[in-house]
Amino acid sequence: MKKHNFAAGPSIISEFAKRETAAGILNLNKTGLSILEVSHRSPEFMEIMEDACNLMRDLLNVPLNYHILFLQGGASTQFAMVPMNLLHTKAAYLETGSWAKKAAKEAKLFGDVETVASSADKNYSYIPKDFTIPEDADYFHITTNNTIFGTEIKTDFDSPIPLVADASSDILSRPMDVSKYGLIYGGAQKNLGPAGVTFVIIREDILGKVERAIPTMLDYNTHIPKNSLYNTPPCVAIYASLQNMIWMKQCGGVEAIYKMNMEKADMLYSELDRSKLFHPTVTVEEDRSIMNVTFVMAPEYQDKEVDFRDFASARGMVGIKGHRSVGGFRASIYNAMPKDSVQALIDTMREFESKL
Repeated sequence: MKKHNFAAGPSIISEFAKRETAAGILNLNKTGLSILEVSHRSPEFMEIMEDACNLMRDLLNVPLNYHILFLQGGASTQFAMVPMNLLHTKAAYLETGSWAKKAAKEAKLFGDVETVASSADKNYSYIPKDFTIPEDADYFHITTNNTIFGTEIKTDFDSPIPLVADASSDILSRPMDVSKYGLIYGGAQKNLGPAGVTFVIIREDILGKVERAIPTMLDYNTHIPKNSLYNTPPCVAIYASLQNMIWMKQCGGVEAIYKMNMEKADMLYSELDRSKLFHPTVTVEEDRSIMNVTFVMAPEYQDKEVDFRDFASARGMVGIKGHRSVGGFRASIYNAMPKDSVQALIDTMREFESKL
């Protein structure tokens, strides 16, 4: 039976990337060595790192005054690394979900933090709109996509101060004007590649403004001149991410990927808006994530949640249980999710509904 992987992360990855990574594990570019064992100082791996940086720069049109890093520690380490490197007196944060709240909590260890707006009053089911970015802050931090609550910021803010974005779950899913950001970071395990590598895109002029001593491994200026090779990087995860970006390029780049993502999201949200059985948790259409579609049973059918989960599982649907903060269900439809799988989920929902 075909499996349809709607897991929030680690998540689905392209078939091309899986095949090419598997081949590289067995024999990397006919070297007779595995990517698992090749030296990160070797010409072979240094070429992989260079290709990965260049391809990400190409896919996102990253300006030349930005550096691209592939590090370890996940986005959660970036929650502390960002303020450690950038926060001199005060930082501003937009609180749109659990991860945004955690990022702000870490920043408070290094200085004052102003929460400019929050959607906690409605369980993070919308993106706040009416707020002012304080010009006396050192940076303004946003979380572009909220995997748990199913909301997404789909435009690039104009900010009077450096804009910092946790783009873990929607990087490369839509065009971004990177020039509007001071720093973009995220874990790879949604759209870029497998778990284990963290990307950072950073404008060179925003560093060197703080006076604190920064531990060597947590200083961006440690990694920039070494091209992410100061220490042993997560070689396999970087190689797999490169293969996934090659696949994206073959698909037509980010513009083409975005068009496919919109088609998938429109299909699923249209079904949710039609259904008497399922309701989307995000009612403001412009705030709905095109990556993580969250939905619940209508009140009169809430006792059927476990039944539907079992019904869907028996038909190959994987990872659709909602996060405990929201309940219900979550379908993560990242870049590599084929349209056929979204249709399979819709067919499953309709079949279940027909039996009631």
